Amino acid sequence: MAPQPAKHLFQKRGVYYFERRIPTDLTAYYNTPKLIRSLKTKNPQQACKLASCLAERLDNHWAGLRNDTLSAFFCGQQATPPTVITPHCAITMQDALTDYLRHKGRGKGERFRRYAERSVGYLIKVAGDKPLSSYTRADANTLRDMLIKRGLVASSIKRNFEVVRAVFNVTVKEAGLELVNPFSQVILSGAKQGRVRPAIPIDVIHDIQALCYAANDDMRWLIALLSDTGMRLAEACGLLVSDICLDTELPYIELTEHPWRSLKTRGSKRQVPLVGASLWAAQRIKETSTSEYAFPRYCSQERVKADFASNALNKWMRPHVPQGCVVHSFRHSLRDRLRAVECPSDIIDQIGGWQTSGVGQRYGQGYSLSVTHKWLSRIL
Repeated sequence: MAPQPAKHLFQKRGVYYFERRIPTDLTAYYNTPKLIRSLKTKNPQQACKLASCLAERLDNHWAGLRNDTLSAFFCGQQATPPTVITPHCAITMQDALTDYLRHKGRGKGERFRRYAERSVGYLIKVAGDKPLSSYTRADANTLRDMLIKRGLVASSIKRNFEVVRAVFNVTVKEAGLELVNPFSQVILSGAKQGRVRPAIPIDVIHDIQALCYAANDDMRWLIALLSDTGMRLAEACGLLVSDICLDTELPYIELTEHPWRSLKTRGSKRQVPLVGASLWAAQRIKETSTSEYAFPRYCSQERVKADFASNALNKWMRPHVPQGCVVHSFRHSLRDRLRAVECPSDIIDQIGGWQTSGVGQRYGQGYSLSVTHKWLSRIL
């Protein structure tokens, strides 16, 4: 005969969880209003037995706590349960945002802070600044519907939810809370798909490079540097002159993190081979620079102004490129140009600093500069 359904059970993605609310007279002993534990099983009979056993053990444990309190009372002593100066269950989303920026915002710049504040601000606007334990899937869905109504496309809504999830997760982890993140795996089927950023055709790239040679100034050096390396704009803007290595058999850029500019992924730290127009731009920077920064117009000890660079470069490029193409399109083009010469995808990922999937890709030191230089030279 199958066991009777146990109390205190719920399922998440097929796995059973045990949930038990803390009795009111014992809440001072805990930092959360209820206990939640995964039973690590999808079998309903096994889950019922485990839940019944846990419930019985909790009842015995709570009875012991009550007896201790009662004994202290009859002994004429003041029972002193554990106290928490700031109860974890009272941590609000605004508090979580402050913690998130303190832990994750160091060296990320003003743009990182603004984006985090804006994403969390959207949530607070529609659901209020509540304790983390009070947020529900309904709040997540309300946030999604509001962002769709504002006209955001699916990719932008996804990025907003990534920030909110991260803020929630960081604080839950730091505070030792047992909370399920209600902002995970929100369905975005009702959101519009954003447009795909087009690549710049190779003949147009050659025309732009010719214009850069003719103008021969720092803005055009930056465009030329991007055109045959596919670096991210912020990566290039944040370079030191000393990051450009020309006195070697194979010239390259040593792309590494700086206090004023972090890198997007672990794979972003790399040696970028210099060929074609990018090599020319690097040589001009080395020959003419009077600053330690490769592009002092857009970089200082405090920050990298990649957004200013993007606006200026896109304005100059607009008459010379197909509609929809921007400075970031050089990265799309580089991937297509490397595919055209049948470059292996993992080498493409290493050249461009893209995250390569698979556990095995994190082992070893990657391809040598001679290998990446060989393949990048074939796109010219």
